[in-house]
Amino acid sequence: MKVKNNVKDNIAVETGEMNKTDKLLSPDLLHKMDAYWRAANYLSVGQIYLYDNPLLKQPLKLSHVKPLVVGH
Repeated sequence: MKVKNNVKDNIAVETGEMNKTDKLLSPDLLHKMDAYWRAANYLSVGQIYLYDNPLLKQPLKLSHVKPLVVGH
């Protein structure tokens, strides 16, 4: 597989132009990708800010929340 890596080949990506061979994603696939993205972000936030109960199977309590979030 030959990889093209010059400015002319990347113009379509940068400008949003589509070729005749490009295919649009189906609405169903877009919906599934959006749902996956939202779920992944939700779980990430739960892991960052909560000690326990990230899926909120129990009512959220102050004891579930980390008092100080230390980052990198």
